[in-house]
Parts: sequence; structure tokens; C-alpha cells
Amino acid sequence: MHEMEPKDSNATQVLTRTGEFAFPGESWEVSVRERLHGAVARFAGPLTDLVDRDANEGDTRILATDFLGEALGYDKYNDLTTEYQTKGESVDYGVRIGDRIVAFLEIKRCGQELDVRSLRQARTHAEEQGAEWLLFTNGREWRSYHLPGADVSPRLIVQVDLLSEGDVADKVHGLFYLTKDVFERGLVDVARKGREALAPPSLAGILQSEAVVSAVRSEVRRATSYSATSDEILRSIREGIIPPSLKP
Repeated sequence: MHEMEPKDSNATQVLTRTGEFAFPGESWEVSVRERLHGAVARFAGPLTDLVDRDANEGDTRILATDFLGEALGYDKYNDLTTEYQTKGESVDYGVRIGDRIVAFLEIKRCGQELDVRSLRQARTHAEEQGAEWLLFTNGREWRSYHLPGADVSPRLIVQVDLLSEGDVADKVHGLFYLTKDVFERGLVDVARKGREALAPPSLAGILQSEAVVSAVRSEVRRATSYSATSDEILRSIREGIIPPSLKP
């Protein structure tokens, strides 16, 4: 499958406050985040009403489609297609950037829990079209999944609950990676790479890296005046911090 790479890999960074992934404050990003922030507030009322009355899938689809346009920036006439809907199988939209399908979107009733098994047909279409992303929502919760390959389960990358009590800024950070603005700039893969970098096996490797060991040596020396060796620090990390499941 074709993999969209960031145009400038040096233009990415990790926001340590939230653990989400973002780019330096370029004007387009600031505009997108402001749009998302306003949309989260505007849709809270209608979405709450939808959930309270346990609205059906059709009504949920109306709200989700509006959110796709007003918040995530997709033009419903040019960027969303229903040509992949299959009788008896639920695939709501193919998401198009230019002339290429980049994702498939599945919408469920607002009161229904999102189960990745429901993405079977969407995944089939994605594999046929060379699309690496699946979007999944019940109006309230929005998710994105990456497809690593035909025989590998979809990997959850973004999960945002619009009605949760969490900070709006955290919701905006997640939704940012579902927007057309990010997809059309080829930057959507940054979130996937960030998630992989924060996975326990990756962090275990980082903890044993020369840079981390050197930093720990300096901090131990500063705090205690004791000059620990690299071997001492590595042994302590491997024996006391890294769980057995992550050891080679």
C-alpha cells in the first residue's frame, strides 16, 4: 500500500503535556484547531439530544455528516462518496482526497458501542482501493484505525469522545488527525508513527539508549555526587524497570 509521508519530517514534534502529536504552529494548523474547538462546542448540544433520545442510525448519520463538513473540513459533494455502499453491508462513505480514496468511514447509531469487527466490509474496500485508514463513529465517539497489511488487525490510532469530561484541547488534538487538512498534506501518518514510538517495546529500547543512560548518569551525579557507570544504570533499568515481557 502507498504510505503518505510528511512533506517535512523535521516539522513534527510530540506535545509532552498531552501525549498527542502535533506540528509547530503554522497558520493552517492554528486555523484548523480553532475550527475544531468551535465545532466541539457547537455540536455538544445536538449530540447530547441525539444520545438522550437514543436516535436511530439515520439521524446519527445526519449529525456525523455535518460534523465531517463543519469540523473536519470535508466537502460532502466532492470528498465523500457512497459508491462503495453494499446491500446488506454497511459502508457509509469513501473519503476522497483529490482522485484517491484514502479512507472508508463507518457510522453507527449514537447509542451503539463501536466494535472493530463491524469494519469488516470497510476493510475489504480499503484493501481493494489501497487505502490505509478506516474512520469509525457513532457521532459521539470518533476513531481512526490504520491498516498495516492484509493479515494484520487494524490498529487504533485516534479515539475521541466528544461528550467526555476531558479537556477540549485534548479532543482537538485527536480530531486534528481526522481532518481533511491533515490528509491532504500527507501528514496523517505522523500520528501512527507517534503511537508506535510510544508503544512499550519502543520505549523499552529508548530507555536503554546511550542518550538516556547518559542523561541518567548526569542526574544521579547531580543529585548524589555518585558517578554511576553505564553498566550499573543499564542493569538497574533492565532488572527493575523493564518488565520481563519486553526483555529479549
